[in-house]
Amino acid sequence: MGYGAGGFLIVVGLILALAVQDAVEGVDLVMIGWIMTIVGVVLLLLTALTLNRRNGASSVQTTTHADGSVTERRSSTEM
Repeated sequence: MGYGAGGFLIVVGLILALAVQDAVEGVDLVMIGWIMTIVGVVLLLLTALTLNRRNGASSVQTTTHADGSVTERRSSTEM
């Protein structure tokens, strides 16, 4: 899924919730629209958190020794 699916759910959900005036017997299109919008927002947030965690999970440890030399140790925590 991802950003595209989340954006699609938000757009379709808002159209159903705010713009559709038709009625289907036994189906509340406004409620379905709001549910789709909420699911789309949650999907966007989860995608952003997952990609941020995957891409930005690295650190650099720098040590300066008494003789003036510097060492760096890089580590990344891959999922």
